[in-house]
Amino acid sequence: MRRHPHILNAATNLLAICFVIVGSLKLTNNNANSYADELAWGAAFLLLVSIVASYAAIRNEDAPPWQHRIADWSFLGGIGVLVASMIVLAVQL
Repeated sequence: MRRHPHILNAATNLLAICFVIVGSLKLTNNNANSYADELAWGAAFLLLVSIVASYAAIRNEDAPPWQHRIADWSFLGGIGVLVASMIVLAVQL
């Protein structure tokens, strides 16, 4: 499946956005006022799982289907949690 390099690139970029959210809330001392940073950490974890699974699937040409499913579903979960983090950030701040 040739879609996993695209998942790897997109997940890496979204992981950077998670770190920007966490870092900006920490620098402005607003991390205690909202749950946006906890949600961003959750999204970062899911995106990191997606990155590792995508990389493993790229390195192994005969990757088992579960590696592809983990990469897909953790990527989609990470996007969902990241969107929730941004909504919480917009509403509470």
